[in-house]
Amino acid sequence: MRPARAGLSRARAIAIDISPLRDSVPYRALWLGQVVSLIGTHMRTVAVAFQIFALTKSTAAVGLVGLAEVVPLILVSIVGGPLVDTFDRRKIMAGAQLLLIADSAALAALSLWGSPGPGALYALVAVGSAVTAIDGPARSSAIPTLVASDQLPAAMALRQVLYQTTHIAGPALGGLLIGVLANVGWIYVVDAMTFVAAFVALRWMPALRPGESMDREQPRTTQLGLAAIREGLSYARRTPVLMSIFIIDLVAMIFGMPRAVFPALADGTFALGPFGLGLLYAAPSAGALIGALTTGWVSKVRRRGVAVLISVAVWGAAITVAGFSLGSFILTLFWLAVAGAADVISAVFRGTILLEVTPDTLLGRMNALNLMVVTGGPRLGDVEAGFVAQAVGAGPSVVVGGLACLAGTVVVGSRFRSLRDYVPPETIRQRMPEQDF
Repeated sequence: MRPARAGLSRARAIAIDISPLRDSVPYRALWLGQVVSLIGTHMRTVAVAFQIFALTKSTAAVGLVGLAEVVPLILVSIVGGPLVDTFDRRKIMAGAQLLLIADSAALAALSLWGSPGPGALYALVAVGSAVTAIDGPARSSAIPTLVASDQLPAAMALRQVLYQTTHIAGPALGGLLIGVLANVGWIYVVDAMTFVAAFVALRWMPALRPGESMDREQPRTTQLGLAAIREGLSYARRTPVLMSIFIIDLVAMIFGMPRAVFPALADGTFALGPFGLGLLYAAPSAGALIGALTTGWVSKVRRRGVAVLISVAVWGAAITVAGFSLGSFILTLFWLAVAGAADVISAVFRGTILLEVTPDTLLGRMNALNLMVVTGGPRLGDVEAGFVAQAVGAGPSVVVGGLACLAGTVVVGSRFRSLRDYVPPETIRQRMPEQDF
């Protein structure tokens, strides 16, 4: 019985810490509401791509959906951050849900009772992305107010479970319903209903005025416009640990993200066609979900900056090994899954550091900057991987990208002592178990 008990104890030690969901009703409401709404969002993503391709028969036209999403998301993030740092974040989220309901309802109406052209679909996708650029930072910035400071790593890990689960379930459910329902417009109806659920969930959340986080009191800012944007950028520049987590994420995504070569690998290297392509895309997400579900240990780690560096190095190493393993499809999937798990651990620690070092009155702007990084990095990585693959081949480009990521990690680690030496503030360390990294 003792070995069984020991095994159970070890399993409990690595299983994700759900204490933020158990202890905080507002955080639980925020989390559950976003689970529902993100499933709808990913269903809509599949539906829009399906509809655009049905209208145009052009993969390039489908690719433009990504452009319609990323441009307004980045542009609106610039002005959205100061709004989140000025007004009640709960009200901002409520307003965002109403706008997203209206956006999905417009997609539904056009699809069910009209004949929308690609331009109308692009425009409504852009509107939804612009609203998300404000809603996302508001949600991230609310977390320190809703949970105790020593629960921040667990809260960030739970968000990664949310993202990875909905990223897998949403597209699968969307594809299934497209095949069952007579008109793709009904997917948008379902999407609108998921935002209704997220809106109702806000009923269990308190007012979230900037400067009222649980453990940190700061004067409330009333700046808006260019002055607020400059203030946010200035804070990021003079806080090296923040700059380091932004830069290292860009290094990981620009050099290490190989998804742009997945079609070439599926078709040429493995000769598995669409089936193989789907598995290549799914492998990092599957690994990330497993990684997120086994983060019970992250709250005990004090050397969080070192943890970021190790996680990104494991990501780069796993991508490199995946590139050397192209003789076996199974091994390639395995190493891509390992990379996904490392990436999610990095995301947990980076998100925790951001929340720990940023005053509550600047969280909206720092989360907006982070949104630009995590959104823009993978897309720049697609460009890098595509051009390198064109020059040296799809397989070698994966190896080159992984090695470049490892080199970049070494450079960031050597240049930013603030990241190497980072530990949580004293008020948080006092609550942590006696364990180092």
